[in-house]
Amino acid sequence: MKFVEAPAGIKFALGENVKQSNWGDNFTTRYPQTRMGVEQIIRDAFAAASDYQQRWRDWRQGRQGIPPRRDLELEAIAEILAAQRWIHCHSYRQDEILALIRTLDDFHITIGTFQHILEGYKVADALARHGAMASAFSDWWAYKFEVYDAIPYAGALMHNAGVVVSFNSDDRELARHLNHEAAKAVKYGGVRPEEALKFVTLNPARQLRIDQYVGSLEPGKHADLVVWSHSPLSTLSVCEQTWIEGRRYFSREEDRQRRASVRRNRTRLVQKILASGEVMLKPGESSPTDEQLWPREDIFCHRHHHGDGRD
Repeated sequence: MKFVEAPAGIKFALGENVKQSNWGDNFTTRYPQTRMGVEQIIRDAFAAASDYQQRWRDWRQGRQGIPPRRDLELEAIAEILAAQRWIHCHSYRQDEILALIRTLDDFHITIGTFQHILEGYKVADALARHGAMASAFSDWWAYKFEVYDAIPYAGALMHNAGVVVSFNSDDRELARHLNHEAAKAVKYGGVRPEEALKFVTLNPARQLRIDQYVGSLEPGKHADLVVWSHSPLSTLSVCEQTWIEGRRYFSREEDRQRRASVRRNRTRLVQKILASGEVMLKPGESSPTDEQLWPREDIFCHRHHHGDGRD
């Protein structure tokens, strides 16, 4: 979804998704093969972007000779160095999380969010000191080796350490039930319900740096909201109304009325068809013959006793 006011972002990744050394024999020669190699690639990219920026500064000061060759990739990375583009980084294990934090600290960069961050609860104090935010799974566990140490208390532990926490879905179906994901922070960790609800409302907006526009009900914001029948954290609640930018897009009461109207029209059409006595066929279909209505073969079960215990 495009959000006009949102600042630029970039996706980073750590761990097995990058090094791929355990993905089979076809991936054993590519670089990197280790988590150390992943860290080095990131360091090299920041160093190259910093050098690129300096070469352009030097040329602009003197305006002599040929300007540096423009590199769009390094320009995007340079925007990270200038705090104009936020990093959102796929991460699982504590060692890779700490390695990236130390790398970013060396270049005076603050990360936007660590995504997934299954072992973030182990290094929650380091996340808080850096100013990192965490977009976590509520209770995913053991779906691959990197995730064996994941626990459902992670969100609450990071929240209690002062980290801005959100819950993400990584799945288009689960995205429809994020309010129920937020409720898990209440069950696992005792997060207050109003704070748990922020895990899927205000906190994600803060992580994307769009909280001045969305994420809470305040004057001047976009008025994107849902009206629930009961607490949005309850599995018994249903959506009564949906509003987007101050306009109502869904009303359960109006939906009930429309459904009743559709049922009446359907019943009327079905009765009209039955009363006509006509055979209803789709375009290109023909009425079946008597032979086509009979089975093409007889299928029966044959069983007898051999007298020696065998059937």
